[in-house]
Amino acid sequence: METLPSHARPGARNLITDLPGLKVGQAQDAAARTGVTVILPDDRAVCGCDVRGGAPGTRETDALAPENLVEAVDAIVLSGGSVYGLAAADGVCAWLGARGRGYGLSSNPAVPPSPVVPAAILFDLANGGDKAWSETPPYRALGMAAVGSAGEAFALGTAGAGYGAMAGSLKGGIGSASIVAGDGASVGAIVAVNAFGSVVAPGGRIFWAAPYEIDGEFGGLGSAGLSAAPEDWGLAKSPGSLRNTTIACVATDVALTPAQARRVAIMAQDGLARAIRPVHAPFDGDVVFALSTARRPMPEAADFTVARLGALAADCLARAVARAVFEAVAWPGHEVACWRDLPGEADHDA
Repeated sequence: METLPSHARPGARNLITDLPGLKVGQAQDAAARTGVTVILPDDRAVCGCDVRGGAPGTRETDALAPENLVEAVDAIVLSGGSVYGLAAADGVCAWLGARGRGYGLSSNPAVPPSPVVPAAILFDLANGGDKAWSETPPYRALGMAAVGSAGEAFALGTAGAGYGAMAGSLKGGIGSASIVAGDGASVGAIVAVNAFGSVVAPGGRIFWAAPYEIDGEFGGLGSAGLSAAPEDWGLAKSPGSLRNTTIACVATDVALTPAQARRVAIMAQDGLARAIRPVHAPFDGDVVFALSTARRPMPEAADFTVARLGALAADCLARAVARAVFEAVAWPGHEVACWRDLPGEADHDA
């Protein structure tokens, strides 16, 4: 039986941008308490998608089916704003098209390319921000601002698509993590956490993702307190809160086909189940995209490699969920429960 490589460690930044050829840009509107996150590959990238929540809001996900024409995307957008947030992808498409990036449908230079920009949204409309935007929601402009700022470093916590998010009863946000396997293959994850379920075990501050933590990346509190009665959901939202979503993108530098990318996305959903309780409910809109930058060839043992990548992606995504909530802070001038405010010892400077 083939042995698994050892000594896997996070990349230099512990961000999805540890994968060469991948950038992230973010923009937020503090007054509206909302924002946008854009995952931008240097080159068109194979992409798969898995929609697991019962109330998703998406764009271009049907185009990603392996049997369809388009095999690669130009960017991925995660946005707040519910249905209004889908317009963020319009801004990203405009930015990309103006730079000649996209799917070429014609050899005529007068015909602009068609950027392929799948997107998913979360509901942050009821968080108290100023949503009186009438006929001019901010999302197209936020999308353009986010993609224009894309780089290798980006903020976690209360930023981008996670700016207005809540994770159960705690402030949610943007999280990211990466891993470099012993053979050099890299996997990363980025997530906007606006879940119905809780990311910590009842009665304390231990993250459900604690068994997967590396180097104290979200407090180093261990996993000794992980237990719960069957229907004790701790710091989940109230049963009447039906506006929840966790949206994410995982990525690898190993070359994948569209079908393989979708399998990685399916396996990565397990990371949400490891980090959020409950998850994938009828009123969650959980969506995971999976990108391949194809900087490394697929080994001969393709099925085994896809299984490895999916498992690594699930662990990365679980860690990213915890990092999102660990790093989140209250909106300026507003009191909101944050993980760092929970009783107990903290290894994180507030």
